[in-house]
Amino acid sequence: MSQILGIDAGNTMIKAVLFDLSGRVLSVAECAGETHQPQEGYAERPIEDIWHGVSQAIRCCLQQAGTDAHDVIAVGAAGHGNGLYALDKQQRPLAGIQSIDHRATDIVGALKRSGADRRIYPLSLQSPWPAATPVLMSWIKQHQPKRWAQIGHLLCAKDVIVHFLSGALSSDYSDASGAGLIDYRHRGYSRELLALYGIEDALALLPALHESCAVAGHVTPHAAQLTGLAAGIPVVAGLFDVVASAVGAGVVNCGDASIVAGTWSINQVIVDKPDYLRPVAMNAIIGKDRYMAIEASATSAANLDWFLREFDDGRSGQGAARSSESVAHVQPNDRLPLYHPYLYSGRKSEPAKAGFYGLGGWHTRADMLFALFEGVTFAHRAHIDRLRAAGITFDRATLSGGAARSSVWPQMFADVLGIPIRVAQCKETGALGAALCAGVGVGVWSNLDAAVRQAVQLEPCERLPRPERMTFHEARYRLFKKLELLMREMWHAAG
Repeated sequence: MSQILGIDAGNTMIKAVLFDLSGRVLSVAECAGETHQPQEGYAERPIEDIWHGVSQAIRCCLQQAGTDAHDVIAVGAAGHGNGLYALDKQQRPLAGIQSIDHRATDIVGALKRSGADRRIYPLSLQSPWPAATPVLMSWIKQHQPKRWAQIGHLLCAKDVIVHFLSGALSSDYSDASGAGLIDYRHRGYSRELLALYGIEDALALLPALHESCAVAGHVTPHAAQLTGLAAGIPVVAGLFDVVASAVGAGVVNCGDASIVAGTWSINQVIVDKPDYLRPVAMNAIIGKDRYMAIEASATSAANLDWFLREFDDGRSGQGAARSSESVAHVQPNDRLPLYHPYLYSGRKSEPAKAGFYGLGGWHTRADMLFALFEGVTFAHRAHIDRLRAAGITFDRATLSGGAARSSVWPQMFADVLGIPIRVAQCKETGALGAALCAGVGVGVWSNLDAAVRQAVQLEPCERLPRPERMTFHEARYRLFKKLELLMREMWHAAG
């Protein structure tokens, strides 16, 4: 029986998921990674740790399924965007920096003071931020010149996996564009764009670009020995994980919208050309004729993981599913507390802080969970308002990520956003998106549209917005935004 392996590498977890050609999950294995923080603001993961995690996850996944290694016909990988992974000139691991790193804040400030950021956006359709790949490249060149001189190859997270499995030094357009490395005028790298960051000499360090579904290489004998895969299996170039999550949820056509509620609040819509009334936070290329407009920040379901880890005996696994019963029994009323979900950042890289507001002695744990669910949904709403203000229209969205596992959160998204919400049946949408790319790459499907039609199923019940709940949440959203304005001065004072 033909099977496809999808790998999804986030900042904290590497998952290997085996699918059949109908999109059914046959087995899942994961390997947790450890973030190293040698200094405040640093977030690093050695490339060797990624190699180890991929090996362990794949081997365990194959063993769980009891599959013959030769039944796996292709491999696809997705990985977190931005950050920076560097090999030296002999292709040995040199540096791994994650997309939650903040060391390069000074570089962003310098780009803004010089006005370079205003020249960068028209070329790359990205605004510089601390963990953006070219910003980190500039930081290394300025602060670690000896290490900069050692670099032979610069990769994204999923490119490290493709290289480990196949030996190929490659990237794809979705990841490179999401990282701010693509000049949209030429649909490729450009010396002019890199020069604005002061890194024009990095042009020779960047990998060859491929379409996401293109075969970049084949599993090497060494990788086969470490993972249990058969040597010679095609490995495709792969894609940016937020795009993979959209594809795995069936979002592939212009006007389709995807909401990913995981560590990050990802809100994205496919458009036929990136022509907006105002800038959006991030853009990524999908294929040759589609683009993903993205508004995102680290303000989503990770807030619930934190709450459960700190106040629920450390049990954070399957948090959305376990907390939903409590939230479902809360009756909406004007005295419920509000929550700002800014544990890890604000929406605009400002020094926002999380907080519960309006707590009284009569409030319960369930009331606080309701406020947290709602506050996270409000953060998604703020991003979606920005997409709409940019002239991007859509009439429904598909939800994936941790919140999609909840029995109440998808309905809350419908009520807060005022649009129908669909939920993908497969909960491993990132890995499925990568697997579908692999299937297209080896000819199982002619394109991603055909792959989605065969291998992506949505839950039969679409959540429709309820007018009375829309009115309730709208009033609270206005108060949520007003509190945000009032707290801004204090947030800045607290750093």
